[in-house]
Amino acid sequence: MNIRTDILLRVYLSFGVMVIFAVAVLYKMFGLQMVEGQHWQAMADSLSTRYQTVEATRGNIFSSDGSLLATSVPEYDVRMDMVAPGILEDDVFYAKVDSLASNLAVFFKDKSVDQYRRLLRKARKDRNRYYLVKRNVSFQEMKVVRTFPIFNLGKYKGGLIAEQKNKRILPFKTLAARTIGYKNENVQPVGLEGAYANYIDGLKGSRLVQRIAGGSWMPINEDTEVAPTDGADIISTIDINMQDVAQRALEKQLIASDADNGCVILMEVATGEVRAVANFTRVDEGHYKEKFNYAIAQSSEPGSTFKLASYMAALEDGKIDTSDIVDTEDGTFRVHRHTIRDSHHGGYGKISVKRAFEVSSNTAITKLIHQNYKDNPGAFTKRLYAMHLNDPLGLQIPGEGTPLIKTPKSKSWSGLSLPQMAYGYELKVTPLQMLTLYNAVANDGKMVAPLFVKEIRRLGNTVEKFEARVINEKIVSEETLGKIKGMLEGVVEEGTARELKNSLFKMAGKTGTAQMADGAAGYKSKRRYQGSFAGYFPADNPKYSMIVVIQNPRKGGYYAIKVAAPVFKEVAERVYAADAQMYHDFNHLKYTSVNNIPTIKAGFQKDSQHVFNAFGLNTRHKEAEEDTTEELRFLVDDDIDEGRVPDLRGMGLKDAMYLLGNVGMKPFVKGKGKVVKQSVTPGETINKGLPITIELE
Repeated sequence: MNIRTDILLRVYLSFGVMVIFAVAVLYKMFGLQMVEGQHWQAMADSLSTRYQTVEATRGNIFSSDGSLLATSVPEYDVRMDMVAPGILEDDVFYAKVDSLASNLAVFFKDKSVDQYRRLLRKARKDRNRYYLVKRNVSFQEMKVVRTFPIFNLGKYKGGLIAEQKNKRILPFKTLAARTIGYKNENVQPVGLEGAYANYIDGLKGSRLVQRIAGGSWMPINEDTEVAPTDGADIISTIDINMQDVAQRALEKQLIASDADNGCVILMEVATGEVRAVANFTRVDEGHYKEKFNYAIAQSSEPGSTFKLASYMAALEDGKIDTSDIVDTEDGTFRVHRHTIRDSHHGGYGKISVKRAFEVSSNTAITKLIHQNYKDNPGAFTKRLYAMHLNDPLGLQIPGEGTPLIKTPKSKSWSGLSLPQMAYGYELKVTPLQMLTLYNAVANDGKMVAPLFVKEIRRLGNTVEKFEARVINEKIVSEETLGKIKGMLEGVVEEGTARELKNSLFKMAGKTGTAQMADGAAGYKSKRRYQGSFAGYFPADNPKYSMIVVIQNPRKGGYYAIKVAAPVFKEVAERVYAADAQMYHDFNHLKYTSVNNIPTIKAGFQKDSQHVFNAFGLNTRHKEAEEDTTEELRFLVDDDIDEGRVPDLRGMGLKDAMYLLGNVGMKPFVKGKGKVVKQSVTPGETINKGLPITIELE
């Protein structure tokens, strides 16, 4: 063999070895990818685990009377592990999968039986360990789903995976919705939900999850590794009944006036606890929704309701007295080339300061403030600052509008600023800031910050309590308070709010009608007005203060007495009627008769005994007997047989409806008074949804 042949042989041999090696590599790669790919992928997945955050159940928000305003309810995504231990054998799975498909189709009604059967079989074929069966299943639905074939094999055997989520709901729908608020990612917190998120949110937990085919992550264990801690409950100051009254009255007036928007705030005088906050925005004619919290966020020129502050300042500084005479002339006052006019054409002539307040004369207050403070306007604004009208209230919920009270040092101060501020222009306050001033007058001069939350509880135990924060112990002297209270009562008795007067109780307050500026166009564009009324009741012993503000009414006039005062009157009268403590003090009353017990409606013995004890009435109760319509009749536990129609005779409507609601019957009501007749005989077997007519006399 020559040298050349030897070299070629070696080259060919080396090349052959390399080709064989390359083929072997390609063969192995093909095998790994195409033959053993799933096996190795599954192994890789099984080694990919991580901890996933589990959200805690958010705490509840309650009204002051214990009604649930916001809560979280569980909702589930239903998934299925197709190779769970209990259905690992094909004969077990295929023997029941048709029944499972049939149950799912009948129950959810979103797919046919064939569709469910086909999808479940395909998922089984794919050995899908995280197959999505249904999203957003309620707790009650989930209880039923657990009973379906295969799923009922047991906690780990049937392959059922129920992933819980928490859905936030408001049981009273739109009632106080803006005050309750919400919390969303990337959105500024709103209302109590946002302000107290640190308490409500609770502590997040974690669970170990495993990556499976398709990139999804499946929980490894049924239970979480670190359990979340549920959030604390918030006890708000909102009274659900007063809130309902306020919202209904406001919406009715907004529809009647075809106004842009409006708000109502009802506050307890002594504590500053806000009992109701209603806000509505016009979405189209006759329809309003709660979209913005005007009550706390909208700073605007209040108009004549601000005259309260101007008169208090002048009275406190000894510049005027209620009996002083002011000449309103022909209803105009020319100052710095600007004419201020009274709404009453021709003016009121010469009237007392008290009368000027009652009729809300613009010329009177601007003259009084201009004449007494023009040489030292800082003294006037200093007095306003002493009443803290320039300070935010520091509310418990976010979004408070910033007040604006000018001083002579302000850049925009002019010769016209002083008289303009005197009747509520060239300054801005929110409705709640304005109400806080009126509440201070009703509270004998003590100014307290409005309160929206009074307690935080966790598992029934108090975590934190909140009490009214005192802003100013006495905004003005006792003498000024006495005078200004008389002037506020005079507005309702003899002045611009005479339509609020009633024979049952006194109200005190002030009307305010202001022209609204339209941005850069100011007051020269199309005229729009804001009507408001702020005050308190009962005037002789104030318990509640309230403000109503309605903007841009289009129908029935724009004056405050036509648009805002009717809402104030309706809410005040309904609240007064529902709060007996305002017109009767029961604490010192005792029932004095020794021979007869008062007539009462049939009810639970324990409740009736409680009432008797409260009146110091010592009597023995007669338990329920048949046909005892003339005597006292009390319910005891034995009177309510489960599954039997209760005897409603002698009961009031509320108790009767309570019992019928509990047993699932559908009541129809005739008349009023006590129940004297019922269409279904007591003691009969109850059928859920069975109609029953009750007659009352």
